[in-house]
Amino acid sequence: QVQLVESGGGLVQAGGSLRLSCAASGRTFSTGAMGWFRQAPGQEREFVAAINWSGRDTNYADAVKGRFTISRDNAKNTVSLQMNILKPDDSAVYYCAVRKGPRASSREVEYDYWGQGTQVTVSS
Repeated sequence: QVQLVESGGGLVQAGGSLRLSCAASGRTFSTGAMGWFRQAPGQEREFVAAINWSGRDTNYADAVKGRFTISRDNAKNTVSLQMNILKPDDSAVYYCAVRKGPRASSREVEYDYWGQGTQVTVSS
């Protein structure tokens, strides 16, 4: 079993930055890929970023490329999402997720465990 707890959300003005963190417990963390997804009110949850088990391979949704950076520290069992140049459209609940497989994936169905989410609100 893996438990995930997100932190770092909050209210920020457009153009600002936030860093989300996800602390994981459980033995599958170091060998599983991690991802960040988000869900805005009235919308479906969507992919944001993913990182493979080693941290060497990442991929991003087009909407966040060049602004967001995903990273992980397997020694500390954490994954982070650095978000820069934030826009009001980035406002959402952000979820971290882990999958048992090692490859980074943008597909929500491939993730096995999910956190409870952290709210990010970007004001214009």
